[in-house]
Amino acid sequence: MKTNTAVKLPPVFTAQGAPAAHINPEQELRRTVASCLLWESGFYECGESIADRIKGLVPKCRPAFVAACAVEARTAMKLRHVPLLLVREMARHPEHRLLVAKLLPDVIQRADELSEFLSIYWLDGKNQPLSKQVKTGLATAFGKFNEYALAKYNRDGAVKLRDVLFLCHAKPKDDEQAALWKRLVDGKLATPDTWEVELSGGADKKATFERLMAEGKLGALAFLRNMRNMREAAVSQDLVVGYASAVDITRVLPFRFIAAARAVPAWENILEPMMLRACEGRDKLPGKTVVLLDVSGSMDAPISSKSDLQRIDAACGVAILLRELCEDVEMFTFSNQVVSVAPRRGFALRDAIVTSQPHGGTYLGKAVGALDAQRKYDRLVVLTDEQSADRVPAPAGKGYIINVASNKNGVGYGPWVHIDGWSEAVIDYLQELENQQAKT
Repeated sequence: MKTNTAVKLPPVFTAQGAPAAHINPEQELRRTVASCLLWESGFYECGESIADRIKGLVPKCRPAFVAACAVEARTAMKLRHVPLLLVREMARHPEHRLLVAKLLPDVIQRADELSEFLSIYWLDGKNQPLSKQVKTGLATAFGKFNEYALAKYNRDGAVKLRDVLFLCHAKPKDDEQAALWKRLVDGKLATPDTWEVELSGGADKKATFERLMAEGKLGALAFLRNMRNMREAAVSQDLVVGYASAVDITRVLPFRFIAAARAVPAWENILEPMMLRACEGRDKLPGKTVVLLDVSGSMDAPISSKSDLQRIDAACGVAILLRELCEDVEMFTFSNQVVSVAPRRGFALRDAIVTSQPHGGTYLGKAVGALDAQRKYDRLVVLTDEQSADRVPAPAGKGYIINVASNKNGVGYGPWVHIDGWSEAVIDYLQELENQQAKT
């Protein structure tokens, strides 16, 4: 009699009922985190259950992996809150806690994230003491910010910046920093020169935006979010064009440009080159690329409760950049059918994708089978939330599934290269992987 038999795992399925892949905790953590707007519900899962899954996965993963996941989420995926949750959960577990002091300054990149971290830390109640590692990390992070950054985010809330300073016992590096922190404690920081402060004080919109742009003081995200305000205020279009061509866009997710274009269609010609600057200096993917986009009903779910942006916008943002970075590319959408997309570029490509067919079921398996029978390609790239209704076969050649959602189970493993996220970093990963393969 043989007793040392293989353990048979129970089957797992997508939300639509297709067989899903068994994955390890580290793979599950990464797929949950990479496109997670914390506590925002998806089409199939509520935000609280997604956050609870992250909490449960942290102790099952190697500390170094969780740390790397937090840094990647903040830098490459440009997410703000989920990296803070990862660090908070690391602080609960002895082995993971050892990395927190070094990790916090890497994850905290805006001054308001100091207080946001403590707010997350105390979600279970303020009886949770701060560990030495947390205090050290917060103190180091606090020292990164100048007066403008502290004043800009010195807001009323359950946790204030002065509370963080007192709790972490940060030591100023010199007399100048000591004086700055005293002004923070005394409520005497210099008023920050921001559009919010100016307009709330009754300043003229046109003059305010033109001055801030002339002085380089309007960040890329604020610039995008105020496009409608600037147009309504008759801000100089020449100034807007010049600023769009120069402002740093490295922290802006691709779908933010789609949102701005939706708000101000008349300025699409300004926004489109700005978005495509993310492709500058990148090598093109050689050979034939087929891109397959999910336009099923679940992709119409909003990415947050306060946004009119949808998961399909996140996929389209990546697709627009992929279109520019492929030597030879053909695009299709799938839902109940497989439909060819007109060879457009920029925002026109997004419109062609969204209107290509009704948004119904999620028959990814049928779509892959149809393309494999009809097309020869060097790589097949699928942009999806992975909740297929049918079994997904192996691709005929190289196959990549880019997951733009945080759902628990997915199909893009095994013969597929699985990539999570919705920033241009997913394309970087694909390119780097193929570059490495070409060298071996």
